[in-house]
Amino acid sequence: MKKLQEQAKKMQEELKKETVEVNKNGVKVTVRGDQVVMNIEVDGVVENRVAEAINEAVRKTQEVAARKLMEMSQNQQ
Repeated sequence: MKKLQEQAKKMQEELKKETVEVNKNGVKVTVRGDQVVMNIEVDGVVENRVAEAINEAVRKTQEVAARKLMEMSQNQQ
């Protein structure tokens, strides 16, 4: 189990180093491999308020998923 946790942590660190950039219809989005939105540009104007809102929404869905996973694991015992 500990080895899996170490591998997962290493994978997360590696993903933080990767970025993906998509340019479509005047919107440019840059996202790290760990699914954190780094930058959003709309018609050349940086809109980091949008990026912050998206990142908060993603964090909340991750919290919900973690809570559900914990509930499921407790119900299996």
